[in-house]
Parts: sequence; structure tokens; C-alpha cells
Amino acid sequence: MNKITSVCVYSASSTKIDPVYFDAARELGTLLGQKQIRLINGAGNMGLMSAVADATLAAGGEVTGVIPHFMVEQGWHHTGLTKLVQVESMHERKKLMADLSDAIIALPGGCGTLEELLEAITWKQLGLYLNPIVILNTKGFFDPLLAMLQKAVDENFMRAQHGAIWHVAHTPQEAVDLIHTTPLWDASIRKFAAI
Repeated sequence: MNKITSVCVYSASSTKIDPVYFDAARELGTLLGQKQIRLINGAGNMGLMSAVADATLAAGGEVTGVIPHFMVEQGWHHTGLTKLVQVESMHERKKLMADLSDAIIALPGGCGTLEELLEAITWKQLGLYLNPIVILNTKGFFDPLLAMLQKAVDENFMRAQHGAIWHVAHTPQEAVDLIHTTPLWDASIRKFAAI
């Protein structure tokens, strides 16, 4: 069992999405709060980002939000988090969120969420992030991405063992279970990042 005290959650800021995604985000936040696992996220005040944070807080948990200063100036930040960390850039935001976390869970989202997830997968492939990465595949949202990643493995753009970089959950409970049971990544595998 991994000792997990904090989890970085990537997720959408959109509000115009199927309620099933909000239900999963709230369920995940509730589980994190109940288990006293600190949520690390992008500090947004809308969409799934806000839903998972609010549920974590309501369940007695703590939330650290990391957000660039320009987003705070626009009023896009959640004002009720346990801790709000302002940074200068999106790059700094992503790095700090990963550095603060013992695991990553990706909820459905748009370009920003997908970019964060793929960068974390790349970091892990290179041995720069060794902790569990779990994709919460609510309503099959990530099926096309997972098929693309498998295609990259099948066509030798990635080695077969790189398919173990991420794990897929279908429920929030399964996602929380996976962050605790997924073995830490063997950094020596990074030697095989290119074929």
C-alpha cells in the first residue's frame, strides 16, 4: 500500500457538461475528504474543479489550489480553499501541483486537462514523476485517448511496459483504491523512452 497524503486532481472548469461528471467529481472529493487525503488542484471556481474541491472540504478534508496570478486577477479562483498558492505561469502551476502530490487522478476535461495528463504521463515515462497516475474514465470519456495511447504502443511509438504508466478506474472508489495499490514507477525504465 502506498502512503498517500495528497492527490493532484486534473479536471474540467466547464459547467455545461453532463451531471454524471459532477456526480463523480463530488464522490471523489468526498472520498478524499473522508480519508484525509489533501486535494491538490488548479484552484478554479467553476466546473468539476470546484465540485471536487467543495466536496473534499465538505467532508472535512483540505484543498490546496495552485493558480497563476493572471487567473486570480480575472477572478477565476476558488476563494474558499484551505490554501491558495499563486504562481507566475501555467508551467510553474503544473510542476508545483505534481511536486505537492503523492498521486494524480485525471477526471474528464478539455485541452487543459488532457495536456496536464499527457505531460504527467511523459514525466513518468522519463522518470521525472514516479507516483501513481489514474485516469477516472467516467462514462467512457477517455476511451478515444486510451485507444490512441494503445495505438502508440502497438505501433512502437512507446514500449509495451509504458502502458503501465497509467491505470484506468471506472468509479471514484476504484480510483482511490488504485492510487494506494499501484506500484511506484521504476525510474530505470526511462532508458527505454525511445526505441
